[in-house]
Amino acid sequence: MPDQKPACDLSGIREAVCIHTKKVTDACRDKDCIEDLRVYLTKESQAVLDRCASARARSVELLHVDIDTEPVPYNSGFFTLDITFFYRVVADVTVNGTRPTTVYGLAVFSKRALLFGGDGNAKVFTNRMCSCKRSCQKCSAPQAVVEVVDPMVLASSVVDACNCCCNCCDLPEIPECVVCSFDDELVLSGECKRLLVTIGQFSIIRLERDTQFLIPVFDYCLPTKVCSETAGSVSPTESPCDIFGKIEFPVDAFFPSRNEPCIDPKDSCTGCYRTT
Repeated sequence: MPDQKPACDLSGIREAVCIHTKKVTDACRDKDCIEDLRVYLTKESQAVLDRCASARARSVELLHVDIDTEPVPYNSGFFTLDITFFYRVVADVTVNGTRPTTVYGLAVFSKRALLFGGDGNAKVFTNRMCSCKRSCQKCSAPQAVVEVVDPMVLASSVVDACNCCCNCCDLPEIPECVVCSFDDELVLSGECKRLLVTIGQFSIIRLERDTQFLIPVFDYCLPTKVCSETAGSVSPTESPCDIFGKIEFPVDAFFPSRNEPCIDPKDSCTGCYRTT
């Protein structure tokens, strides 16, 4: 195996600093094809669907993801993630050959993942905790993160409710933020017809833990772009704003202890942002 060289010249390192960040302990990616997912339409939309001749799902929007993390018994360091996705489904419904009517409703999909989160027994308290109930919660579990893009519609169909063999289980408690996304009551039972959708979803799931790292510092990240609403304009006389514009940005006021000479660009992989 050939020798590996550093990505940049390490002679440009100014100092070593300790940072507090999150370390990914385990992660996975999924490509889910969810077939015949039941859509709980709003009351008005369900009334239209019950009279429809055909329907076609137009789009699916991810509204919310609910994540529940629990340690795996007798398997130290591993955690189960019960993940519930809440979608807003929009469809076009045709009734007796008329112009399509837009209907919408809620679809719910649940899945489980098993990831390694490591062991941790520390309880973390900060001055941002506003209640005893929150601060007394167990903090040794890792943080679960789910990244998802809006799913794509693969297929849709309308079936009689009595003959439905859809991908639907007991409906979990619907979060308030999801309920507020609909301006009408959702029909959960008693319908004549049901709208089913098949969707494709890409997701990344990971567990994270707080940790500290010692990292090298090359230079401060000073933006080079100037914030201005009148870029390029020239005033015939020098105004207070013109004078202010000639003052060098006070970098040391934002980044303390910045008295060292600037690193030469050839000695640093980040370049030199300071002007003298």
